[in-house]
Amino acid sequence: AYMFAEAGLPGWLTLLIGLGCGAMAGAICGIATAYGKIPSFIATLAMMSVARGLTLVISQGSPIETSGAVNWLGSSLGPIPVPIIMMVIAGVVCWFILERTVLGRSMYAIGGNIEAARLSGLPVKRIQISVFALSGLFAGLAGMVMAGRLESAQPQAGAGYELDAIAAVVIGGASLAGGSGKATGTLVGAILLAVIRNGLNLLNVSSFWQQIVIGLVIAFAVGFDVIRNKTAA
Repeated sequence: AYMFAEAGLPGWLTLLIGLGCGAMAGAICGIATAYGKIPSFIATLAMMSVARGLTLVISQGSPIETSGAVNWLGSSLGPIPVPIIMMVIAGVVCWFILERTVLGRSMYAIGGNIEAARLSGLPVKRIQISVFALSGLFAGLAGMVMAGRLESAQPQAGAGYELDAIAAVVIGGASLAGGSGKATGTLVGAILLAVIRNGLNLLNVSSFWQQIVIGLVIAFAVGFDVIRNKTAA
């Protein structure tokens, strides 16, 4: 948004820059994890704080106008919202990577046992950085879709969505211990979470109570995952 409003770059180019920034942020987290041995959760938590700080510094706390290309991401193609199309495309891409590529199989191997993966000859550090970069790329896409829906870049937009992301993957069957999980499961988890939120809104449940419900859902899903892993062991 800043490159469009202040630098005057074409809308399509600002889209690519947004994706590139997301991928770069993810890659930095990957480098910190792979080479700095910083736990991945802490690395991404730190990057989240840095990114939010940068949005406030760049925008001075005020919304920034977005290009028509970004706004299109929040529009509709006939009766179908473009964000839904983007979600399906992202889900298919993730499914293909995880299920049909060597990189995907390597991700499962590293998540299951990183030392065994290293001894098997997998380039663990390079794959870790690639995973984080892909995650950042999709985060950048999600940010632009949100900006498209709002028709502006809001520096405070998306606050608290990290909990929804964690809840979606855990509800979808991914193990926080690593080594298991499906893209389709995460997609179902995200849809289920949206249904829960929408249902609470229809019941006029306060947003404060909604946070409590989502927290309990996360706790239940993680507890179920722990029990499932113990049973499997």
